[in-house]
Amino acid sequence: MFGMMNEEMKPRNIKITIFMMITLILFVRSDEIFGAEINGIYFEEAITEGNNVLTFRGGGLLKWLFFKVYRVALYLPLDVPSKNALDDVPKKMVFHYLLNMNTEQFAQSGENLLVNNASEYELSQIKTELDAIHNMYRDVKKGERYSLTYLPGKGTELALNGDVLGLIEGYNFAAVYFRIWLGENPVNDKLKHMLLNDTGREFSSN
Repeated sequence: MFGMMNEEMKPRNIKITIFMMITLILFVRSDEIFGAEINGIYFEEAITEGNNVLTFRGGGLLKWLFFKVYRVALYLPLDVPSKNALDDVPKKMVFHYLLNMNTEQFAQSGENLLVNNASEYELSQIKTELDAIHNMYRDVKKGERYSLTYLPGKGTELALNGDVLGLIEGYNFAAVYFRIWLGENPVNDKLKHMLLNDTGREFSSN
């Protein structure tokens, strides 16, 4: 019953098999190019901010010791090369938290990382803005999302679960603050390269 195939059925079965194989190949290829999923967490493929369409550039997982802190995605306009991500161009980062964090942790970790990515003079120039954004942060629970959005001529907007918490005007602040993830001494080198998609579309680190 299962060991023999009717001769009339062979061509039809072969056509079906070929169609299924082609469909599978296209599906896998499509997922590699267009998928915006990081370790099972879904991120939008494109986000519109004002008149700017920002597309998913890359993403990854941040670990600290034995803890998975967050999964994060970077969005840039299609015509902006990754090497220019820190320039005065539209950009957005979305953070999906995997544990609870309080406001003090945001401020402390941010200041420690900026010391390694900016001069004393640069930090002195944005001290007021740093204090302002630290005051904007709220405690975050597992599963919640923070986002940082920079738009030229407007500034850097901080939002929690889509609710805007405040805006830091100007480019000077953004030029320094985004170095935490994209600067010469980022929070994690591997994460930086994954955000910029320097290593190809690979988001499977645990």
